[in-house]
Amino acid sequence: MRYFILTFILFLSSCLSFKGITIPQGVKTFYVEPPVISERNAPPEIGQIFMETLRLKIRQQSNLIFDDSDPHVIFSPVISRYSVNAVAPQDGDIVAFNRLDVSVTIDYENTLNEEDNFSKSFSAFQDFNATESLQALEEGLIEIIFDDITERAFNETFSDW
Repeated sequence: MRYFILTFILFLSSCLSFKGITIPQGVKTFYVEPPVISERNAPPEIGQIFMETLRLKIRQQSNLIFDDSDPHVIFSPVISRYSVNAVAPQDGDIVAFNRLDVSVTIDYENTLNEEDNFSKSFSAFQDFNATESLQALEEGLIEIIFDDITERAFNETFSDW
């Protein structure tokens, strides 16, 4: 019976499970590269905001340690879309809402197992009242959008769903 229990524990320890996530065996460190911003309309600080949001997400929801010298996994984001478009048109060429739409492509590299590597685009948007200025709402909208994108990117990377 002890042999069975020991074998079972060793089997379970081959992947570290933490808060419903699965960290690949041997992965202890991560690095988030400064994002490339390919969209000219994006505010200059958007790369820093995304990088910090993703770092915080990984720190809070895993036991991985940030390491910029020799990381086991590397996230390389590209902010590929940042646009504001009118939505919900009404009579008389009036628009009720505008939509801030952001896309981030993330290249994920596992330096210990290249079979885990992927490149995927994640998009999210937030609508806001057309009578309000984007400048007044932009910071809060970006925060909501990046929370959504980083959640989905984290789950894509560390969940076997």
